Amino acid sequence: MSTKTISLKLEAYERLRAPRRYSTESFSEVVLRARWPEDTVTARRLLSAYRGNGAYFDKAELARIEDAATSRRTPEDKWANR
Repeated sequence: MSTKTISLKLEAYERLRAPRRYSTESFSEVVLRARWPEDTVTARRLLSAYRGNGAYFDKAELARIEDAATSRRTPEDKWANR
């Protein structure tokens, strides 16, 4: 099995270390167990859906999207609650 050495910021290291199931679980095992969405919605696809189907989001969802876009918050961390 080949390996690759990488550098991480301390915060990234702690986030990777936190979801380990047991103290000797390798980071490779943690990363391979992680799940990321395979199918993301692109702006082109969203616009196409809007044009084809009318309004795609209700007012509450649009308000939440607008808030997220203007607040400059970092995206949700999928590792934080593991």
